[in-house]
Amino acid sequence: MRVVFMGTPDFSVPILQHLAARHEIAAVYTQPPRPAGRGKADRKSAVHLCAETLGIPVRYPSSLRSEEVLNDFALLRSEVGIVVAYGLILPAEILAAPLLGCLNIHASLLPRWRGAAPIHRAIMAGDAETGVCIMQMEAGLDTGPVLLREATAIGAEETTADLHDRLSAMGARLIVDALDRLPDLVPEPQPDMGVTYATKIDKAEARIDWTRPAVEVDRQIRGLSPFPGAWCEAGGERLKLLRSRLSVGQGLPGQVLDGLTIACGTGAVEVLQAQREGRKPASAQDLLRGFALPDRLT
Repeated sequence: MRVVFMGTPDFSVPILQHLAARHEIAAVYTQPPRPAGRGKADRKSAVHLCAETLGIPVRYPSSLRSEEVLNDFALLRSEVGIVVAYGLILPAEILAAPLLGCLNIHASLLPRWRGAAPIHRAIMAGDAETGVCIMQMEAGLDTGPVLLREATAIGAEETTADLHDRLSAMGARLIVDALDRLPDLVPEPQPDMGVTYATKIDKAEARIDWTRPAVEVDRQIRGLSPFPGAWCEAGGERLKLLRSRLSVGQGLPGQVLDGLTIACGTGAVEVLQAQREGRKPASAQDLLRGFALPDRLT
């Protein structure tokens, strides 16, 4: 099929690669290069770089609403648009331009976790499972009917980074399946019951409150790993916690019980990986070799 692909971050890259091996990608749309790094030089998106290596034309308008952009999109004469974590609202003219409309690859089991951060929110909420939906796009935010869905269990120690990679691979496989079966798939309207919204992660959510139950602290650590990273203070230094699991123990909230096992409001968490300021992530064992923890984290 003749496809227009629209995506931006790392999550979208395996999907673009999978599609490009099987279909004609007429063009890739992605977010414009943004200042990044210490030098604040413009950096192309992960999808932009991938498309260049595949020899696919790349377009990166800052808006899709100008007459010129709309005309250029229509002239591609695509059969279908594939959208995954693109980052711009698609106007009605874009949604209607491909012969078969636009399909979105969404990393949740819709209607649960519509919106910007479905992977983070699923882990932070303690969901037992999540998955990927292939959805027909319409004007609302992730409200369109679902063509295909696949569920997967969330591991007890799984982080957002881990789940991100699994769902990206699942989405790549599922969208190719959807395109192969597109004429025979029956769109399933989303139910009104069970709608939740995965609001964008705010850095203010990252500070750990050790008075909370261990199960909530553990979900916070895993759900915010690797970015923005749940953190606390250890002897006046900010310590980012990246991997954890529930443990046994009691003490004052924030008290270091053994190694990197920390008491919470109820129960305790064992920190498996952490990162000091200006350092690389390290296992708990490696961190403790060169870092004297205080008796209590705050």
